[in-house]
Amino acid sequence: MKKSAAFTILVAIVLGLVLAMSLYTVDQRKAAIKFQLGEVVAVQTEPGLYFQVPILQNVRMYDTRIQTLDTRDAERFLTSENKNVLVDSFVKWRVIDVRQYYVSVRGDSVQAEARISQTVNDALRAEFAKRSVHDVISGERDKIMATVADKVDKDVKGIGVEVVDVRLKRVDLVPEISNDVYRRMGSERNRVANELRATGGAESTKIKADADRQHQIVVAEAYRDAQRIKGEGDAQAARIYAEAFGKNPEFYSFYRSLEAYRASLRSKSDVMVLEPSSDFFKYLKSPGRGK
Repeated sequence: MKKSAAFTILVAIVLGLVLAMSLYTVDQRKAAIKFQLGEVVAVQTEPGLYFQVPILQNVRMYDTRIQTLDTRDAERFLTSENKNVLVDSFVKWRVIDVRQYYVSVRGDSVQAEARISQTVNDALRAEFAKRSVHDVISGERDKIMATVADKVDKDVKGIGVEVVDVRLKRVDLVPEISNDVYRRMGSERNRVANELRATGGAESTKIKADADRQHQIVVAEAYRDAQRIKGEGDAQAARIYAEAFGKNPEFYSFYRSLEAYRASLRSKSDVMVLEPSSDFFKYLKSPGRGK
């Protein structure tokens, strides 16, 4: 009985091991290829529990998630202006055909990334050669990435891989070109500054000339108005004098004589040479009458 029980236990263990070796699981992040004596007999891309014949068959798993291929060093590319630029890029890719992936690169991600990297490099080199430095740095960057991604995706489909996206992390001028660009930028800024100074000087001269003209106009108009007012005042004064003279000629003559005396004898040092019988002194000789 003891031997029979031990044999039963041993058989159960062996069956359990065989069953464990016969079952395998494929999750949603992977795909599996089943081999029989080195030949591909099945490809499982749906998640679930699968069966294999131990010893005769074996299974290899492949990651179908999106992978990132990042360039180690920036590459030099030549633009249409024959200027070198440093380009740093990365690629997003994934396995979409596990059988073709295995047949083409033996399921080796290193070989697949080498193929993708070379294809991306060739496509970028071709696109950069068609464009200027300004275009590749900012002008048509999105267009370049879309075109390169499309070209690379069509090429690597042959190895069972899909390129999801291609991105340019950095596009810089090489040092020797950067110095030349900075010098040109400085010269351009100086030219713009000189133009602005010249424009400002011209505007300043124009404003000053206009201000001088306005000043002359205002002064001329003020002088004209002053002369007109003065003329009107003189005319009114003459009219008043005439009216006053007409009403009392004797008083008017007396008043004008006093004004003449005040103007002529203002200072003690003033000297006048006149005949004593001159009419100028008639009111000094006879204050009571003008004759």
